[in-house]
Amino acid sequence: MVGTNLRVETEAGVLHVTINRAEKRNALSRAVLAELRELFQARADDAAVLVAVLRGAGDRCFAAGGDLRDLSAVRRSDEATAMAEEGKAALEAVRRFPVPVVAALNGDALGGGAELALACDFRVLAIHAAIGFIHGRLNIATAWGGGVDLLRLLGPALGLRLLARSELVDAETALSLGLADTVAHSGETLDDAVQRFLEPLRQQVPQVTRAYKALALAAREGQSREAMLALETRLFSDTWIHPDHWMAAEKLLARGGKS
Repeated sequence: MVGTNLRVETEAGVLHVTINRAEKRNALSRAVLAELRELFQARADDAAVLVAVLRGAGDRCFAAGGDLRDLSAVRRSDEATAMAEEGKAALEAVRRFPVPVVAALNGDALGGGAELALACDFRVLAIHAAIGFIHGRLNIATAWGGGVDLLRLLGPALGLRLLARSELVDAETALSLGLADTVAHSGETLDDAVQRFLEPLRQQVPQVTRAYKALALAAREGQSREAMLALETRLFSDTWIHPDHWMAAEKLLARGGKS
């Protein structure tokens, strides 16, 4: 059962998940990570969910990274490895969620919080939000798969620059680099920006959204072209024979083939 560190609501096909530790800058303690893993695994088979939105409480931080007080007892190599694997498993549950996950950055995503933001499929930023892989300022490397995600998303040269310089990237720069998918417009709230971004996603039927997420996951895993083509064919067949396809086709034909 999900504990007290998360607020969870489902509305019109959208799973809203909020890290509810504003007083701790939404730091990612082991308990928070465990709850995230449990939640995303538990809701993976929920056919009513079209998309998930993950955010932090308040307006300061999406997530300020690992909870240093909680993790300060981790001293030995085997303990550090175990902690890294636990966090990686939590973020992997987010990565492998079968529908798109949108990170709504209500504030800064720092360290492990940046890793969590990149574990999501898309990122919508408040104008004051920033993303920083600033692990180097604590003399540590990335732990939960975020470094791998960053290098995959931006390429090794640019990704290495952000990592090695511990750069804090503001919202507009994040958008220009491809770290953000959209930024709240002037006078637009983050909620409005999220709804604007979600609108086209919510127009898709669930089986199509899940098909495209499955293809994206296969690509991220580096599956062979042959395997991905086979997957695409199976997903196409499943969506082709679905009643939703025939309903849409009949409507299009009734309009004389005009979409």
